[in-house]
Amino acid sequence: MYIKRILVIVSLLGLVALAGFSYYIWHVIFTPNTRFEAPTAEIFIPTGANYLQVREQLKPLLEDIDDFDVVAQKKEYVNNIKPGRYIIKKGSNNNDLINTLRSDNRPVWVTFNNQERLEDLAGRVAQQIEADSVALLQAMKDTVFLSGNGFRLENALNMYVPNKYEFFWNTSATDFRERMLKEYQRFWTQERLDKAEEIGLTPHQVMVVASVVQKETAKVDERPRVAGVYMNRIENGWKLEADPTVIYAIKERTQNFDTIIRRVLYKDLELDSPYNTYKYASLPPGPIAMPDISSIDAVLNHEEHDYFYFVANVENFGYHKFAKTLAQHNRNKQEYINWINQTGIRR
Repeated sequence: MYIKRILVIVSLLGLVALAGFSYYIWHVIFTPNTRFEAPTAEIFIPTGANYLQVREQLKPLLEDIDDFDVVAQKKEYVNNIKPGRYIIKKGSNNNDLINTLRSDNRPVWVTFNNQERLEDLAGRVAQQIEADSVALLQAMKDTVFLSGNGFRLENALNMYVPNKYEFFWNTSATDFRERMLKEYQRFWTQERLDKAEEIGLTPHQVMVVASVVQKETAKVDERPRVAGVYMNRIENGWKLEADPTVIYAIKERTQNFDTIIRRVLYKDLELDSPYNTYKYASLPPGPIAMPDISSIDAVLNHEEHDYFYFVANVENFGYHKFAKTLAQHNRNKQEYINWINQTGIRR
């Protein structure tokens, strides 16, 4: 009887211990373990990160990091770290957290527009994905890749059509480049290719002209008219004589793309550069900036008119006055010169 009583007591103690252990396991796995007040928090896990690096990011977000360690060990997450951007919900338990970090890599939106050079684009994109600007620029300037896909270093910027794109944060530089090539090919639909052929330009030439239009006017509704002026000049064998190309030529010559030039001087028109469209009749070897889609389509669908000249409209800032004859243009131009001299702008 005594032995039997001992066995009963031992059994009861075992059940209590088991219950306590079970409760502990349940508590560790399923009790909410977040400490932030916002509905969500995000963490970015770099490629090649180890568990300690992930733990350091999670520590300020969790009530009990030690409990998380236990579950991470049991579920073998410590040896299966995956890079990416992860969204943690307030009130998540450790089981939820591990499942999220294992399989719920969330994409980011990558946006860019109006960059003047690949260097600027690489810097802009590097602010939004894991790949750094050095790796991105190296991928963008890869001459083997460029020549194999119909590009040159001078027009490589054409491949990056400004828009808003969804990427995984841990996208590599080469994967970013490959995706943008596909987006470029998708952008140049058969309809756009047919329109380019109809106006006698290649897609690259369209984007060069569009970059000039982009720099000439910020007014989207005016771009087809400005594009029409340049197309009239091209079709009649004229030089483009576009001030933005001279400004780009100055920046390219000095390698100072941060400089601000608000006034082109007569001496600037003599600068010997393939980008100087006052000196050379051919189109620049590449875009002078990244044109918006609106500027590209403005060239493809340019306004049909008889204007060959335009100058800033001092009575309606942001827009331009257009002219069919040089005499009319000179009158408009004098109004602009009088205004700019009054402002004191010398450069």
